[in-house]
Amino acid sequence: MSIKQLNASYLAADDRLLLRFNTLEDAEFRFWLTRRVTLFILAATQHLMVKNLEQTHTPEAAKAIADFGKEAALTHSENPAAQVDQYQAGNTYPLGADPVLVMDVKCGLEKQGLDDVLSLDLVLPGGANINLKLAGNTLQALRILLEQLREHARWGDVPQVAQISSEAEESQLESGKQAASIH
Repeated sequence: MSIKQLNASYLAADDRLLLRFNTLEDAEFRFWLTRRVTLFILAATQHLMVKNLEQTHTPEAAKAIADFGKEAALTHSENPAAQVDQYQAGNTYPLGADPVLVMDVKCGLEKQGLDDVLSLDLVLPGGANINLKLAGNTLQALRILLEQLREHARWGDVPQVAQISSEAEESQLESGKQAASIH
């Protein structure tokens, strides 16, 4: 399954994002993203992109390269000459026509041939999940779309992964449980 187009919108009455994407196979998937899930996707993907670049660059250079890639993609998306195709709804809906609430997200980097791709597991109700493999332009497009909608919704700044980790550990320690890894 290869993603052809991404589309998202903010629904103020529900304080959620409706994320849709279609595939080259003419299927469409629809998901509700909460504020928590959206901010996690943005924080985790940024963190993983920088960590991946740190394998071949200094931490400072890795962050600068990631920021440059984000700015370049944003500039390209705002260019009036950049052709933006109208979103085309799919003909089939493998998960149904109604959006499915994303309960949680797990992110990681995977090797796919010579390339590193982001593996994004969307955890759905009942424990099922759907895995998306995102690389290059598709990953940047998703991040830009979610960033723009985050700003429009006034959901605040994206937390740093270290902040999320510390808060999760504190919460776990206060409740007497062992600290869990961030996913």
